[in-house]
Amino acid sequence: MDVELRQLRCLVAIVDEGTFTDAAIALGVSQAAVSRTLAALERALGTRLLRRTSRQVTPTGTGLRVVAHARRVLAEVDGLIREAVSGHAHLRIGYAWSALGRHTPAFQRRWAQAYPETELHLVRVNSATAGLTEGACDLAVVRRPLDERRFDSAIVGLERRLCAVAADDPLARRRSVRLADLSGRTLLVDRRTGTTTAELWPPDSRPATEETHDVEDWLTVISAGRCVGMTAESTANQYPRPGIAYRPVRDAEPIAVRLAWWRDDPHPATQTAVELLTTLYRNG
Repeated sequence: MDVELRQLRCLVAIVDEGTFTDAAIALGVSQAAVSRTLAALERALGTRLLRRTSRQVTPTGTGLRVVAHARRVLAEVDGLIREAVSGHAHLRIGYAWSALGRHTPAFQRRWAQAYPETELHLVRVNSATAGLTEGACDLAVVRRPLDERRFDSAIVGLERRLCAVAADDPLARRRSVRLADLSGRTLLVDRRTGTTTAELWPPDSRPATEETHDVEDWLTVISAGRCVGMTAESTANQYPRPGIAYRPVRDAEPIAVRLAWWRDDPHPATQTAVELLTTLYRNG
């Protein structure tokens, strides 16, 4: 069964315009072409879609259902065409847990002021590529390297590693902690998107781990005191919680913040975004 978009457009035009003659005018074709196209659609579907009299054209019961579906299909196709043609008027930047930390508001404001012709959208997608693989974004903020065969990336800044503990945890009374302070605790990690693994510790002093896949769940478990966490500084900026204390881990390496994109299909605004973010991180 082959149903073509032009057949669906023809059906909708007949119903909207009320006659074959008016539908032909709206579509810019002959009345005979409208009749042939509708007949072909009815043959393809194996059912009658319209009742035709000398005065009016009305949909059959099946025709009403087909017209409703046709409208949705045509709207989706029109949206697809608009996205393909004007996609560069939008820039979608994905992130998994935290966007750009304290730089997020400044980045959004500066972008809107300097590049009003390209609308910026931040999209949270908790996946390893922060939405790139899923097609949810054009660029992605990631904090660990991606597959270099498919993606390009640029480091735009560095962030400290922070420990997250319950507000009444003894470690919360300290100004900073060391990795050794966490070795006897249970560490809550996100293996898909997170930057923390037990490999940060020596083999003989690694903490136990439990796994989560969502930052809200991570915060809830840590605030209850059952686990501790370690994360990029941006998480503390984006998710302050009364029941959570964030403390710097002074002997842990900082985390590189990368902006990543598809190697074979970079957005035209990619380099501009890289430069602005690098400036923001450099200036603190």
